[in-house]
Amino acid sequence: MNLSKSRYCRGLQCKKMLWLEKNMPEVMTEPNNDSIMEQGNAVHEVARYLFGEHINIEYTDNLNEMVKDTYRTIESYKNVVITEASFNYDNNFCSVDILKKNGDKYEIYEVKSSTELKDVYINDASYQYYVLTSLGFNVTKCSIVIINRGYERMGSIDLNKLFLKFDITSDVIDLQTKVKETVKEINEYMDSETEPIEDLDRKCFKPYDCLFFNYCSRNLGHPNVFDLAAKPGVKCLKFYKEGYRTFKDLLKADLNNNQRQRVEFELYDKPDHIDKEKIKEFLDTLSYPLYYLDFETYQMPIPLYDRVKPYEQVPFQYSLHYQEQDDGEVKHKEFLAEAGTDPRRKLAERLVSDIPEDVCTLAYNKSFEQTRIKRLAEIYPDLHDHLMNIHDNIKDLEDPFSKKYYYTKAMGSSSSIKYVLPALFPDDPELDYHNLELIHNGGEAMNSFRAMENMTKEELEYTRERLLKYCCLDTYAMVKILSKLKEKVK
Repeated sequence: MNLSKSRYCRGLQCKKMLWLEKNMPEVMTEPNNDSIMEQGNAVHEVARYLFGEHINIEYTDNLNEMVKDTYRTIESYKNVVITEASFNYDNNFCSVDILKKNGDKYEIYEVKSSTELKDVYINDASYQYYVLTSLGFNVTKCSIVIINRGYERMGSIDLNKLFLKFDITSDVIDLQTKVKETVKEINEYMDSETEPIEDLDRKCFKPYDCLFFNYCSRNLGHPNVFDLAAKPGVKCLKFYKEGYRTFKDLLKADLNNNQRQRVEFELYDKPDHIDKEKIKEFLDTLSYPLYYLDFETYQMPIPLYDRVKPYEQVPFQYSLHYQEQDDGEVKHKEFLAEAGTDPRRKLAERLVSDIPEDVCTLAYNKSFEQTRIKRLAEIYPDLHDHLMNIHDNIKDLEDPFSKKYYYTKAMGSSSSIKYVLPALFPDDPELDYHNLELIHNGGEAMNSFRAMENMTKEELEYTRERLLKYCCLDTYAMVKILSKLKEKVK
């Protein structure tokens, strides 16, 4: 079957994406979307019950069998809700997330794990409408179902509050001529035996980052205009469209100060930029005892516990290094919740036990830690004052780097600790996240913690140890970075 609803949407974004997927899949960047797929599956599993009892068409590699099962179900009931109802029209296949049959009338509900309605979702539903109506089905309604970010769980999940439904029927009908034309264009495009030529454009990044971007931009070399930002995107594309390709070209462009600094450091191999006065001003805002704090969190679209919202960052772990006085002994405390439990109360209690009131706390990108602490204070009124005292006394170690008081070529276009740390300590294996086992970043930490619930005792102990070492490095790295700042201004 030539098309599916996801392939149709990718073809709308860029037809060459489909051609490369079919003919040169080896040049695709490996997607890192396991957690996204897991979350999407979780949402679909719950959304199936949005209209109560339903019949699910089980997935099989034999798509024709899914189509046959769908037709058998449709013919067996006058009124029925079918999930993953599958259809094929002229080699255009689709599975409808939720299909409501009311006599001879049908309603399509496309379920998304997002919290906002996007144009690409309407295109997705429009393709499904095209397939079903082409087969003779009387589709009277098309809706998009998304997650209500404002919903807060209290007791059992309320599906009618967790999900928001948007009727997009008129939009879908208006798009039918475009759908027919696009399906025809894609099929003709895919017949090409030679690689089509497509210039880099917004379609490389919108609505989703293309997994073939590195291949399509390979002739630009490095560094190129898309290395101007930590992540290639439409901001870099603006310069590309103006004719700039290399960093040398960009010397003539209208760059902001940070962009020009990035280009000149790369081209001229400039020595480190260190604004001692500004760094001293930052250091003067710190006081001792000094606490270095870092949280690890997980988020899920379907809230697991009371007082949790969809996609809320739920802290399950923290690392805390601290020094009683300047250049004093570095001590360490830590917390890691038990898997399968709501971690927040115990974490909050430990946090107020470990960090006294009216002391200075240091975080890297402090808004993340502050947001988590503020939320804990909202949930636990008895801990509110102490938590908000910690919140109000947090300083941000990222400031000297995000504000470019300290900049080196190796930092590139990012002030993230994952860039700053190796730039400041390039040859220290103790500070290299790559040398850690199992867990090397926050995403892996989140996935590991969620998986611990179903691990054997041996697996659990190993994973807990790896989580503690990873989070510990985050705050130890802050200790070392602050020490480096002090060293540079002496």
